[in-house]
Amino acid sequence: MKLIAGLHRKAPTMHLVISEHDEFAALVIRTDFSNEGAWQAIVTALAQPWGYNSELESRTHIIDEPDWAGAASEAVIDALEGVDEVPVIFIADAVTMTSPHQALLAIDRSPEEDFLDPIYDREIIDSPSPRELRSTPAGVHAIHANLTLANMDFSDYAEAAAEDPTGVFHDFKDGS
Repeated sequence: MKLIAGLHRKAPTMHLVISEHDEFAALVIRTDFSNEGAWQAIVTALAQPWGYNSELESRTHIIDEPDWAGAASEAVIDALEGVDEVPVIFIADAVTMTSPHQALLAIDRSPEEDFLDPIYDREIIDSPSPRELRSTPAGVHAIHANLTLANMDFSDYAEAAAEDPTGVFHDFKDGS
C-alpha cells in the first residue's frame, strides 16, 4: 500500500488527510524550499537501503508541496490531528537544508502520558521525555520502523542524539 496524502485548507490551518497508509513508510514533510540541491541530496539519502547490512528497502513517503513552505512544526503536528498510525514525523526545515548532516527534525507523535498518577509518577511528570530530535537521513528509517513496531521508545533515540557531539542521531550501525 502507498500513503496517499492531500492537503485541505481550513481557516488559517491545513489538515493532512491520509486515505491509505503503509505503516512502514516514514513520513517526511518538506517545509523549506530555499536549497533545491540540498533537498535532492536528502531525497537521495532517504532512498538508500538501510539496516545493519543495508538489507532493508527504504520506504518513505515525501510530501514536497510548496503549501508547506515555512510551516512551523506545530502546524505540521496540528495538520495530523486525528491520524494515529504515524508514530513519528520528519520535517525537512531550514535547519535541515543548512546542516552538514542534513539533519531532519523528528517529532514524536506518541500519546501523552494521560494515565500518570500525579503523586506516584511525579518524577516522570516533572521530567518529561524529549518529543523532538534531529536525525540524519540514514537514521530516519530505524527510528520510524522501531517506533512503529514498538521495539524502542523515542527517548532511546533522543538519548543517542544527546550523546553525539553534534546532537544528531546518525543511526546505530554508524556507531552512534
